[in-house]
Parts: sequence; structure tokens; C-alpha cells
Amino acid sequence: MLQVSQLFIYPIKSLGGIQVSSAIVTDRGFKYDRRWMLVDDNGRFLTQREHPLMALLSVSLLDTGLRITYQPNPADSISIYFDEKINEQISAQVWDDTVPATLVSQQASDWLSQKINCSCRLVYMQEHTQRLIDPQYNIGQRITSFADGYPMLLISQASLDDLNRKCSEPIPMNRFRPNIVISGAQPFEEDSMKEFVINQIHWQAVKPCARCVMTTINQQTAHKGKEPLKTLATYRSKNNKIYFGENIIAMATGSIQVGNSITVLQHKQPLF
Repeated sequence: MLQVSQLFIYPIKSLGGIQVSSAIVTDRGFKYDRRWMLVDDNGRFLTQREHPLMALLSVSLLDTGLRITYQPNPADSISIYFDEKINEQISAQVWDDTVPATLVSQQASDWLSQKINCSCRLVYMQEHTQRLIDPQYNIGQRITSFADGYPMLLISQASLDDLNRKCSEPIPMNRFRPNIVISGAQPFEEDSMKEFVINQIHWQAVKPCARCVMTTINQQTAHKGKEPLKTLATYRSKNNKIYFGENIIAMATGSIQVGNSITVLQHKQPLF
């Protein structure tokens, strides 16, 4: 039986994720997921691709906001309150999209700049901001957060297990930053799931997820390696891209939790 085995949110884009037992589904993904982001002095988004030290910043969810902790020294942390924002907007760039974003505290920006050895600012996406998904894959004018392009990512545990049987070193799930992990599937069964239901919420898979160098960054040390892309390239490569996981869209709001069953309503032709 297909069921939800793990859930993750990533409040600050490209910083550490938070494993949760349940998640609220909003119009742009899970609540709090990638609503904050680091940008450079020109407003362009920053990620571990260029700044692997971002991997060393873990995030925890508090009743009143977020706490960011520097993993090499857990006593070194800073809190970001949900209502903590400077009354100033900038234009923030995520790939080809430019969206309005609100600056958070200068104190947080200074602390983060020091930790990643790069001048940066922490920004927040307000509720009124409407960032549309790529129109080629959009379904009913759906919106997303500061995520790379789509509200959520789904991966089966069996797919990771299959990879690790082939890989020269064990790769943890956190390298792939999924929102939903499912159990009870065959390896890469998610490739063929087009429409499915979790806790009475309908979901659509919009496209396979092309993977980048970020998957090669150890989330405990910030060191870059060659895996898992080296192994995935031998059997998950097409048109010069390497695929692992499915980008998905929720067609309604609600909530889901670990243990929820998954009912597949419609299948599609898998990429591989």
C-alpha cells in the first residue's frame, strides 16, 4: 500500500529542512515552505549551488518564528519572528522570475552574511505575492513560493534505496530535498503517478525533477562530491539532464500527515 512515510518543509530556501509529522497544504505549497530566501546585493537568489556553506545552517520551527542554527557551533543561532520585517520591499529574482519581497531584519542579514562569507539579505514572500508556475506546466494558474519552480517534490523511498544499491556511497534523502516521501512503492513508481489523492486532497504530477550539483553537497559538512549525480547519470539521464523525483501540485488546500494512504487515480507514461 502506498502511504506517506516522511514530510519536510524548507522555510528558508536552500537552508536546512525540517521533518514534520503533518503539514498544512496552502495555495503555494506547504505552510512556511520557502517563504524566506537569501538574496545578494542585486536581489538575486542565493543557493548552495554557489554557496555550499548554506548547508551548515539548520532551521527549526518555533511558535513565534524560526531559529537558524550554525551546525558547527549549535550555541550560535539567531531567531527570526514571523512578524519581524522591515517596511521595505525589493525586487527579488528566482531564475527568470522577478517578484516583490519584503526585507527581514538587518541583524539577521548580517549574521547570515558572516556565516556564508557573502553579503546577503534575508527576504520574505508576503501573502499577496503571486508567483505563477511555468505556464508550460501550470494547471489553473497555480502559484508557488520561492521554490525553484514548483510547489512540492515527491520521491519514493524505494527510488532512493535503488540508487543506494548502485552508488559507491550511501546517499541520504536530504540531498534531494523532497516535501513528501512515500513508502510501499516500487523503485521510481512515482514516475508514472499522474493524479492521486492524499487525505481527500487531489494532486497532480507536473514534470520529473531535473537534478543539479546541489545533490552532491554533504549537508553535514558542506563538502562537494561526485555522487549521486555520477551514478544517476548511468540510468536516469535524458536530454543532458538527470532526473530524480516528481514535481507536484496540490489542487486544493487542507492537511496531510505521515501514515496517510495514497490512492492513484491516473497514471502516465514514465520518462524512463
